[in-house]
Amino acid sequence: MPARSARIIKEQLGKSLNTIIMALLSLLLLLPMIWMISTSFKQPKDVFTYPVQWIPLGPVLTNHIKVWTAGDGFALYYFNSLKISVFLMIGAPLLAALAAYGFSRIDFKGRNAIFLLYMCLMMIPQQVLFVPKFIMFEWMHIYNTHWALILPGLFTVFGVFMIRQFFISIPNEISEAAFIDGAGHIRIFFQLFLSLSKPVLATFAIIDFTWTWNDYENALIFLLDKRLYTVPLGMQNFMLEAGVDYNLMMAAATASVVPLLIVFFLGQKYIIQGFSSSAVKG
Repeated sequence: MPARSARIIKEQLGKSLNTIIMALLSLLLLLPMIWMISTSFKQPKDVFTYPVQWIPLGPVLTNHIKVWTAGDGFALYYFNSLKISVFLMIGAPLLAALAAYGFSRIDFKGRNAIFLLYMCLMMIPQQVLFVPKFIMFEWMHIYNTHWALILPGLFTVFGVFMIRQFFISIPNEISEAAFIDGAGHIRIFFQLFLSLSKPVLATFAIIDFTWTWNDYENALIFLLDKRLYTVPLGMQNFMLEAGVDYNLMMAAATASVVPLLIVFFLGQKYIIQGFSSSAVKG
């Protein structure tokens, strides 16, 4: 009994030590963000004071107000990014789920070979596709429009793979019972599979929102009109205008991460459920 108690105490101490180490590492990773938020509420003279004032002695809202009111402000950039990100957050998971259902539940000739070929697209660097996309978008007359970001974003290989792995984990007996009751593939997909796959769909929607919100390269190449700029391009434009005004730059950076934090905290429970439920099956 004493040996068992000693082992339990040792395990508890090990878990506590691991927790403390992970907490310290997490705090270390969060320090730049904490400094960014703190600086956004400081006056210019307090930015580089030493020791660092993590909590501003005289916090001001002037920097945040100026970010939204000076020049073009961030309202237009936010609207553009929200429009694109929300559209893709809804559309991309739905289309990926349709493709995943076909690859996992509809038995057709060459299904596995086509899926393997589809998966090979993940190995192609996105930068290689910029020139073909540019030519195609010019031909389609959607260059310098938000459709140049929305249409390619609706089709994602990673989303199809992730959702397909979840669909594979659903027992065949469920869909077979639905077929016996007279349901077709469309009804089974919308009434059964979409209902069962809420965690993985929510997880991918959050991931896709983050990707789209932070997308800089595609917006830089396919958007010319300043009125169409998204937040990443707006951030660059704002930094060029603000010069060395670190308070304004940190206020703009703080504003740019707020939607990501909100989406993450609202859906964090689905991320763990989604990744665990879409684990790769044999």
